[in-house]
Amino acid sequence: MISICSPSVCANRRSFLRIGTLGLGGLALNQWLSTAAWAGLQDDVLTNKSVIFLFLHGGPSQTETFDPKMTAPPGIRSATGELGTSIPGITFGGTFPQLARLAHKISVVRSFQTGDGNHDIKPIVSRASLNANLGSLYSRIAGTTDVRSGMPTNIAIFPQAVDDSTQPANNAFGSFASAGNLGSAYAPFVLGSGALQQDMRLQIAPDRLASRRQLLAALDQGKRRLEAAADGGVVDRFRQQAFDTILGGIADAFDLAQEDPRTIARYDTAPLMRPDQISRKWNNYNNYVDNGKTLGKLLLLARRLCENGCRFVTVTTNFVWDMHADVNNAGVHEGMQYMGRPLDHALSVLIQDLEERGLQDEILVVACGEMGRSPKINSNGGRDHWGGLAPLLLYGGGLPRGQVVGQSSRDAGEPATRPYGIEHLVATVMHSLVNVSKVRLVSSLPNDLLRIVTSSEPIDELS
Repeated sequence: MISICSPSVCANRRSFLRIGTLGLGGLALNQWLSTAAWAGLQDDVLTNKSVIFLFLHGGPSQTETFDPKMTAPPGIRSATGELGTSIPGITFGGTFPQLARLAHKISVVRSFQTGDGNHDIKPIVSRASLNANLGSLYSRIAGTTDVRSGMPTNIAIFPQAVDDSTQPANNAFGSFASAGNLGSAYAPFVLGSGALQQDMRLQIAPDRLASRRQLLAALDQGKRRLEAAADGGVVDRFRQQAFDTILGGIADAFDLAQEDPRTIARYDTAPLMRPDQISRKWNNYNNYVDNGKTLGKLLLLARRLCENGCRFVTVTTNFVWDMHADVNNAGVHEGMQYMGRPLDHALSVLIQDLEERGLQDEILVVACGEMGRSPKINSNGGRDHWGGLAPLLLYGGGLPRGQVVGQSSRDAGEPATRPYGIEHLVATVMHSLVNVSKVRLVSSLPNDLLRIVTSSEPIDELS
């Protein structure tokens, strides 16, 4: 048997691809691939766009990111100052010089709120998404694999996907791999360890694989003939694709070593925030280090996956944006030096890279956390949990550019214009991925999924 699966993933998840028994999560691989068969026949339902959802775990401050409020009194206005942007009259927080220069290409929402100040992963997994990862909604519609490339349509990546020395993914506040009631087959394929790139390589001589292929064909000949007769040969095509998935080099998309070294260096955030530049007095020290070491490379990996057929990539580092100024976390001024600079660099390089590759309309980038931070800085120099307002950035996917959507109150504590919530963000993402009017006609989809996809309203200014 040949397995393509990280040992750490196999210990917790069903195998990704397995040749010999051709098993995946209890399904034959050709059956797993065939869950997307109708998508190839009904391309009008899918836009064939992709989403990179960067989840800023811990809750970033709206004030120190994209709504500085420098006319407010000290203790409310941005602790990092402000920078003028390429949009006249609009400023960003002081740790975002590169994003400020690209403001005309992105949109920020200043009236976005997540509803509460609880640590969780609600923009990615919530009742608004049927308690499933947003990518699972898409996979339930389109199938779990891209029928052209064999790439999983829904993937989640964490620091260990690009650096084995980092900590495991933090699922203390919710499972990024949740599929809710949609079924485990639609859960994201989780890349937890960089060792996966080695495990995904073919570990058997091609001639031996050919022999096993012939043996499998002989043993299963009768069944295949019946299946082929029933569906016009579709099963045969998927059996072929099961092998082509391995032999066609899909594994290379997961391997950053296949990327141009100059591009890797361009994305790399590690030089921006060396471990010796971060105070060890914070219990969150290792999380700050892991974020700096991996954020840029994670976004590069996400771009590679989307280029090769993945349609939804969840990207997150460990719990890093909780800026209370307590024993665990730095305050907002110091914390934004640790977090703002890598985010500014990584997102800016991703945007420029997508523009250069002509992918600005094909890939939607979303960045937000589970909440914002309190309008008033606490006595220790931190901001506390706040559900009344949160930062939200969107780029690409064919959405309008260079917009500041909505306004906040004078202290950046709540929306001053129409509030937008998680349900609007979910709708915006789904409208980017599917043609909603066509989805309504797919009778095989669960009613609750149809309701979520077709009845929720996207953010008006971005639709």
